[in-house]
Amino acid sequence: MAQAIRNWQADQKADLNAPQGKPEYISSFKALSGYMKEHRLTFAGFIGCTLIAITAELFQPYLMKIAIDDNLMIGKNDFSSLLFICGIYFVLSVLGVVFSYLQNNLLQKAGQSIVASIRKRLFDHISKLSMSYFDRVPTGSLITHVSSDTEAINQFFNQVLLSLFRDGFTLIFILVMLFQLDTTLTLYCLLLLPIIAGIAIAFRTYMRHTYQMARTRLSRLVAFVAENLSGMNLIQVFHQQEEQKRQFQERNDSYFKANIREIRTNVLFNRTYEILNNLAIAFVTWIGGRAVLGDTLEFGVLYAFITYIRLFFQPINTITQQWNTLQSASVAINRVWGIFAIKPEITDPKKPVAIDKDDIKGRIDFNQITFGYKEDALVIRDLDLHVSPGEMVGIVGTTGAGKSSLIGLLCRFYDVNEGSIRIDGQDIRDMAQTDLHRIIGLVQQEPYLYAGTVLDNVRMFDESISREKVIEACEFIGADSIILRMKDGYDTRLSERGSGLSAGERQLISFARIIVFQPKILILDEATANLDSQTELLIQHALQRVSSGRTTLVIAHRLSTIMGADRILVMSKGKIVEQGTHQELLDAHGYYEELYLHSQGHKQEKEDKLSLLYRRT
Repeated sequence: MAQAIRNWQADQKADLNAPQGKPEYISSFKALSGYMKEHRLTFAGFIGCTLIAITAELFQPYLMKIAIDDNLMIGKNDFSSLLFICGIYFVLSVLGVVFSYLQNNLLQKAGQSIVASIRKRLFDHISKLSMSYFDRVPTGSLITHVSSDTEAINQFFNQVLLSLFRDGFTLIFILVMLFQLDTTLTLYCLLLLPIIAGIAIAFRTYMRHTYQMARTRLSRLVAFVAENLSGMNLIQVFHQQEEQKRQFQERNDSYFKANIREIRTNVLFNRTYEILNNLAIAFVTWIGGRAVLGDTLEFGVLYAFITYIRLFFQPINTITQQWNTLQSASVAINRVWGIFAIKPEITDPKKPVAIDKDDIKGRIDFNQITFGYKEDALVIRDLDLHVSPGEMVGIVGTTGAGKSSLIGLLCRFYDVNEGSIRIDGQDIRDMAQTDLHRIIGLVQQEPYLYAGTVLDNVRMFDESISREKVIEACEFIGADSIILRMKDGYDTRLSERGSGLSAGERQLISFARIIVFQPKILILDEATANLDSQTELLIQHALQRVSSGRTTLVIAHRLSTIMGADRILVMSKGKIVEQGTHQELLDAHGYYEELYLHSQGHKQEKEDKLSLLYRRT
């Protein structure tokens, strides 16, 4: 939890501290170009609707100019002509509303489709990455990529792209109309553009600073709340409520002040533009009024000119305010495409061997394998192990001995550095991963249950597996009576991770999966570590049934789980230091006996035995 929170904070800061030198927007937009080409007709329709909507809106002041100069100011009392102009004005107003509606809907359709495609592709890509990637990258970072980053891309379409086209075309259209009305007056007004640009640049830097401050303090506040919620039991036990309340108040006040500062900055920016807009209107009124009084400018032209100048500042303001959104979207796009650029370390061969699951016997050969998560830190060294079909092998050892690494290599979550792992003589690197994982069934210490019914969790949402087969599997391992006591039996909906079920009930459901999918090799990774004695007996009974006729590897902390195994391996520092049956290992008076005595609680012998064990390991 804490690592995910820290990563979330880092992502927030990375978003805000994007490079300010050469912008990466062009490369970001290129990344989206392929998706946008798929919706080019929709975007073309969006641009067309935008042009029509802008034309309809900005042609209205020109109609008023015609009505004033060609009718009212010359004393022409042509009611029909005025009525005709009013009709056109009404039609343009309706067209502006209709095509603005179509413009937004077309952009939303294309944008949402693109973001949905990116989100789907991102999730699919992440699910195919190797386990080594998930060892390096915290879950919180991936959640940020799938949710926050894709939402930032969504805002690019909803806000930035809409503003660039709509407000950009509006500015161009207004300039065209201004030059059409009076070139000299327009040139006077363009003298304001350097002032506008200077204000925009100055405020952009200051606004980014205030925006960064607010986001950073918000991330600290969220992280503090999340950490307190996860450790609420300790806070209450040690009576730290008042201290935590004080610290929360400090962070809350800090975020409040940053938020107020951001709001003040935005208000100051908007009001500055309003003042500049009003000064421009006053300037145009003074210059234009003198021209009207001197009969060198028509009053209708002055009216239209003032209207266009009033409209001129609004799109500039809107475009400037999209800077932070554009920056966040650019960073998000680069981060998402950075994920796409990562290639899985474990890949299928170009021509995988054909595997018939029914023909698999279950022989496993670890041939002189060496492995390390890092090249300079080996976990398994020159290990040679051969497991016969149908054999049940228990694996024990101290923490860090390499037990789980051995299982990860067999499942091909990682590849060996040296040597090979073979199933029925076939190197697992020559198999398709889907075929390999159909052969191997894995039951972990904390079995994962999904939000869904008990039925769906047993058959892993594979509707090709019948309800009858699921029920038969649950009856076989003794889970049927427990499931039927639930509110809706097999149709009882479970929450994520199966909260509400005991550890034993979750394990029984995971065992039922094994029966349903019928793997030839079964792996139990600390499957009874967190169970009470009574539940452990129930699980051991289920284990006997599940492992029957299958090659089974059992990693165990509780030696009672593997005392009946055909063979027990004792691992230390990545090597097999002892192997044999339970009794044979006890008679050898070595590592296993020390572990056994320790597990049995022989207090008088334990201290001497453990000290000997530590010296050896």
